[in-house]
Order: sequence, then structure tokens, then C-alpha cells
Amino acid sequence: MSWPRADADHCLVTTAQMTTLEQEWLASGLPVPALMDKVGVAMAAWCLNHPQWLAQGVLVLVGPGHNGGDGLVVARELAQAHVPVRIWCPLPLQQPLTQEHYRHVRWLGVPEVEDTPDPGDPALWIEALFGLGQSRPLPADLAQILEERHQRQPERLISLDLPAGLDGDSGRPLPGGAARARATLTVGLVKRGLVQDAAIAHVGALHRIEAGVPERLFAPLRTRPVLQVSGADLNTMPRPLAPPAAMKYQRGRLLVVAGSDRYRGASLLALQGAQASGAGSIHAAVPEPVASTLWQLLPELLVSEAVPCNDQRGLDWGLWLHEQRLQRLDTVLLGPGLGENSAVWESQAGALQAFPGLLVLDADGLNQLASSCQGWHWLRDRKGPTWMTPHSSEFGRLFPEIHRDQPLEAARQAADCSGATVLLKGARTVVASPRGVVRQLCSGAADAARTGLGDVLAGFAAGWGARAVACGLSGEALSTQLTAAALLHAEAARCCTTASSASAIVTKLAQDIRSANPWNPCE
Repeated sequence: MSWPRADADHCLVTTAQMTTLEQEWLASGLPVPALMDKVGVAMAAWCLNHPQWLAQGVLVLVGPGHNGGDGLVVARELAQAHVPVRIWCPLPLQQPLTQEHYRHVRWLGVPEVEDTPDPGDPALWIEALFGLGQSRPLPADLAQILEERHQRQPERLISLDLPAGLDGDSGRPLPGGAARARATLTVGLVKRGLVQDAAIAHVGALHRIEAGVPERLFAPLRTRPVLQVSGADLNTMPRPLAPPAAMKYQRGRLLVVAGSDRYRGASLLALQGAQASGAGSIHAAVPEPVASTLWQLLPELLVSEAVPCNDQRGLDWGLWLHEQRLQRLDTVLLGPGLGENSAVWESQAGALQAFPGLLVLDADGLNQLASSCQGWHWLRDRKGPTWMTPHSSEFGRLFPEIHRDQPLEAARQAADCSGATVLLKGARTVVASPRGVVRQLCSGAADAARTGLGDVLAGFAAGWGARAVACGLSGEALSTQLTAAALLHAEAARCCTTASSASAIVTKLAQDIRSANPWNPCE
């Protein structure tokens, strides 16, 4: 069974997929008016559950299509609940069903604002202008009033389905700008653009309005699915479980190659993350200044050897690694804080290409691979699985031919061509497997974007991966564990109440892994 399940709570869809799904659903005989009424009533119920937002009245911005019809149903329901409601129709209503709802709302006595409303209006604005399938920029006057609204009354606008002016696939504002909502009530399934980094400032808090999409319509979405993952999915997350009597070498054997004269702290943070993962045996290959004191800081670790540094103060890891017996390991992590290295990648990394276990490449490990003659093509000849954890700039250096404006597709293309599982870091991190499954983390903490936490993530993911390999996981089951590690890391950062430093989050991670109920780390 895949994790999480490809259902309405987890599927992320393109606007084209959502349109196709709606067309098939309506073709079954479902009346459009019934669906519009169901959706509008549910949106109104959500609004009524936030009475403090409605205390100064409501102005519904009604668009020309069915999104405007949804807004009119909301206006109807709020008016019947005795909320002071007005409507404003800045464009001629085009859809007959929307026109019918308009006539009914006016018959109920809901007043219509004839002139352009004051952007400083204290009422809550409910924006129902365009919704799904926006492709053209907003009219200049609408874009201006929405921007003025944000400046004068921030947090006093919510959007229905999609904020006006926002591309539903990329999450980027169309030319001219987009509405900035306190909350967005999206219908049926979550559109991919709503959870992208570029959309965060426009979407606000995202809430999915249940429309009752039939299970049979999900079949096309389960081929190479794109899924959102959040803290709620920790309860169903598959985890590597060693036999109860397993010794330390059966619980994951990891080698961490990290740090340099220039970046000494990176090795310590990566090793702390690895320890928090619960891996049974962790070896460290670190520069001399770190190796000589590591036993005082992390006495449980085995320091394989102090690795020399080069003239650029980067770790000279190639010759040392060539002499090691990597076959005894489950996982090798290479990258955090390595610094510069002008040696030829292919001559240094031959042992890694032949290594049958899991290779985790992070930070300068990725940068050094990117500067090699083969680049990512080197990964295609690896004997074992590979995970990589780039941020956007590192990704761009390694995959310069892949556009990064849509992270979901960028990560999928990188995984397809390289054969590696790719974790593309961001406010909403994306993990793509070589088998076409893409998962996006939609919970976490802004504090996770700070110095040191990437090193912690690399170490934790590598240790978690070592445990998974030791348990015999491979293929898609192994790739899934990179998402699991990233989610645990993100939730530890979100739920850490003592501090937001890397060391504090390491401590929280270790507690969560060992707690009686580790999949509810905020309890």
C-alpha cells in the first residue's frame, strides 16, 4: 500500500486534471446547480464557524462565472443566518446559473454595491472572482483594488477556490498581481499551485472544502501520483522496524563524511542528526580539528579516521574513501560542509559508484558532482540507490537544463533522468522517486529555513535510510522513507517549544523517535 493514500485529502491536481474530473463527474448526470449549491453551503458553513471574522459584515466580490455563483450561494446562506452581507459585481455576469443566484440574492434583499468599494472597508471581503482555470491577468482596476485592500486591511479577505490572479499550477501570480488572502477555501481537491512556495503569501491558510468526489474518479490520479503530506500522516507512516532482538549492526550502519577546516560545525550537526535517527552504528570521517574533540561531544560515535584537508581548506576525502571497506555499511552520507575540492570527481568517487548500499548526497557533495565532467549522469551507473537533498541553487547547478519554476515537475524530471530519489528543499519541500511518485510536505515551520538545519536533515535522513536498508527495504518502499525522514524533521521543527536552533530540534527529533507515541510529536 502506498503512503499516504491517493485520496481527496492527499491528491494534488493540476487545473487541467481538476477540470477533466469535474467534466466526467457532471457527465454522470450530477446537476451543476446541485454541485454549486453543495459547495457554496459548505463554504458558508466554514465562514459561520469563524464568527469573529464576520462581526463587521461581509462584502462578496462576485465574478462572471461559476466561482461568482459559489460566492452568491455563500452570500445567500450568510444573509439567512442574519450576517450583514453586501455584494459587488465588477464584471458582467456571464453564466446563466450565476445570473439565477444573483436574482435570488437580490430578491432576498441583499444590497449591491454599485461603485468601487472602499479598500479600507472594515467588513470581511469574500473574493469569488475567477476561481479555477485563470489564465489571463486581472483587469488593472481589479488588481489595484485588491492590492490596496491588502495594504489597508490585511487579513480581511478570503478567497474561494483560488485567489484571483494566481496561477493554479505554478502558484505564481499572473502579470499584474493577485489577491492576498487570509484563507483560501479550495473545492474538492487541492490544486498544486496552492501549496507552492510562490503561493504562500497569497493563499494564507488553506482549507479544502469537501465536495464528495466519487472514489472511482481517482483512478487516473494514482498513476505517478502527486501527494501532499502533513503531520497528520505520521499516524500511518511506514517506518523501518528491526527485529526486537537485532544487534546494533542490524539496526543500520552509517558512514558520515562531512565537514572541513572551513565548515567544522557542519560535521557535528550532521552527526547529531544521524544519532537522532536511531541508527545502530555511526562512523564519522571528519577533518582533524573535529576528529580530535569529537569523542568529548559525541562519545557514542566511531571516528573512522581524521581526514586531511586540501589547500582550499576543503575535505580531501577521495583517497581516504578509496581505501575503505564500504560493503560493510548500509548507507554513506557525503556532503555537509565539505568545502571546495578541485580533484576529479570520477577519480575520487569510484568507490561510491560501486557501493551497493544507499548513497546520500547533500550540499558540497552535490556541488562537487555538478562540477564534474559527467554531472548527474554519473548517478546512472551507481550500483545502489541514491538519495539527494539539494536546495534550489544546488539543484540548478546539478540540473541546469531543468526549469525550477514548478518544483513538483522539476523534482520529478530530476528523479526520472538520474535514477535517484530527489528531495528538493523549500518552504514546501518536494520528494520525487525514480518511479514517478511525488510527495510534497505541506506542514512544517518557517524556522526550519536557517543555518544548520539542512545538515541535521542530511544526517537524520541518512541514519533513517540506513535503518530502512538494514530492514531490507528497496525500490519505492525505500524512496518513501526519505519523505518520512523529511516529515519527521519538519514536524520536530514545528513542534519544538524550547528553541528553534539546530541543536534544540535534534533533541526534539530524538525524543520523538523514542517517545511512547512518536507519530504525534506535538503531544
